[in-house]
Amino acid sequence: MTFTSNDPARCAEAIVGRVGRDIRLAIPIGIGKPVLLVNALYRLAEADRSIRLNIFTGLSLARPRYRTSLEERFAKPLLDRLFASYPDLDYTAALRAGTLPPNVEVTEFFLQAGAWLGNANVQQHYTSLNYSRVGPHLERIGTNVMAQLVAPEPHGGAKLSLSSNTDVTLDLMPYIARRRRQGKPIVFAGELNANLPYMPGEAELPRDDFDVLVEPPYPHYDLFATPKEPVSLADYAMALHAATLIEDGGTLQLGIGSFADALAHALILRHTRNAEFRALLAKLGTQPSSDAELEPFRIGLYGCTEMLVDAFLALRRAGILHRRVTDRSGRSAVLHAGFFVGNQAFYRELREMPDQGLADIAMTSISFTNTLDGDEALKREQRRGARFVNTAMTVTLLGAASSDMLEDGRVVSGAGGQHDLAVVEGGAELEALVQLADPADLVEAGEIARRAVEQVRAHRIEMQTRDQRDQIARGFVEAAEFRRADIDVLVVGLGAGRKADRGIDELVAELVRHHVEIPPIRSGVVELRPARLAAPELDEAEARMGAIRDDERDEFQPLVVEAVRRGAAPGRSS
Repeated sequence: MTFTSNDPARCAEAIVGRVGRDIRLAIPIGIGKPVLLVNALYRLAEADRSIRLNIFTGLSLARPRYRTSLEERFAKPLLDRLFASYPDLDYTAALRAGTLPPNVEVTEFFLQAGAWLGNANVQQHYTSLNYSRVGPHLERIGTNVMAQLVAPEPHGGAKLSLSSNTDVTLDLMPYIARRRRQGKPIVFAGELNANLPYMPGEAELPRDDFDVLVEPPYPHYDLFATPKEPVSLADYAMALHAATLIEDGGTLQLGIGSFADALAHALILRHTRNAEFRALLAKLGTQPSSDAELEPFRIGLYGCTEMLVDAFLALRRAGILHRRVTDRSGRSAVLHAGFFVGNQAFYRELREMPDQGLADIAMTSISFTNTLDGDEALKREQRRGARFVNTAMTVTLLGAASSDMLEDGRVVSGAGGQHDLAVVEGGAELEALVQLADPADLVEAGEIARRAVEQVRAHRIEMQTRDQRDQIARGFVEAAEFRRADIDVLVVGLGAGRKADRGIDELVAELVRHHVEIPPIRSGVVELRPARLAAPELDEAEARMGAIRDDERDEFQPLVVEAVRRGAAPGRSS
């Protein structure tokens, strides 16, 4: 029987009554955390040290902190408007202050990017997991409480929606059922929030499936909103070239951030203003390859993504995201996703979307989006021409790439689902390597713009925040996350070059040719020099890299800046 209350404290006590004083709590990544219930459980454990509370989660979102009173006076009105009534998680406040009780432990498999680089507790309790392995890991550690934010049916009813977080929850439903059959303690808890978009289909569950439900009084608190990063000219330049790699009739995954926004814009430009798209490419100074995708989308794209972002909604409105796939039971969709997070406009668009529009967006398990488990033959057929796009932080001269860790071992964000997607035949993984500054700043600072690497078999790009960029500027990542053997194509601001199946000497030469080498920057933080391999460009590259200083300009930088200013800037406003 479901225990229901509008008091989170009573629900927390009910959970302890059902599973005992050893609570192994799993809560979703991102906005799916039931903040009121989690805070109530935390306060129980804080007050009673005989209660052991282990929290496993990812992406614990928190408001930025004010470092000075002046900063607070300037930023508080903006942040209050952005985050509105969203309450902070008590455990994140305790982690920041260093006051987490000894009987409470928090483990995350994905971190808010750049937010915890200086926090020893968070760094030490980070667990590196591919997204598809989170569910099996939670089973292995004996999770006995699963809790998440759920959306009530807009006009009442007996169902609730997992909404933003079907990802791991759906994968764990068999585990919950098995624990119940075996008579082992297990609680599946929900906290209602009407601000969550009600997503239909697999996301819908009967209320009776929940053991504990928190039904707080209205109005419910606002969802955490991620601010939009400005799209730089370099983002647009990279996106224009990346757009030539997305084939009509293919499959697309996008991450969150300015590069994903730029790529969506470039694809829309290619589809709706094709002549302008081609003209902008030409102005960037590199002739597209003979197999470049330049035509408008006739068949359209299918979205298969671990994360639903608003760029997909823009592609759908533009008539690009319309390739429909159908499963064996007859259910069809133009997009499958595991979770979502975004800004308030994004949430509002989902809440106000007509039923047919929502039916086209299938929220599902992460094992569906990120693996070929299940109906493998059908998945392979439907995910043809796969392009999974995210961003990395750096690439070494020998071609290895990293997107989540600094060379001293500190974790910036996490592995996420980047390796899960590398088994899709005929696909390609684009790793966009974003620069640390705007193009104009690069000229002044004497830094070479970093660009992108395309990895064979699936493609993914994970956006970094400006916090990450600040950290990277002080110490570049050398902890490689992607093997150089996986890298197939370079996509840079001035074009794209294939390097699949090449030797190390040719690989390095290609990197040098596209100016992806990492120079010594600001006070000699990085001193990376290529090995003396058998490629004619290496001696020249080594000499050039050694000669770059803060007060010097590489001949490549003005070309990028000028090409972007002349070519990409006019396309920004469309």
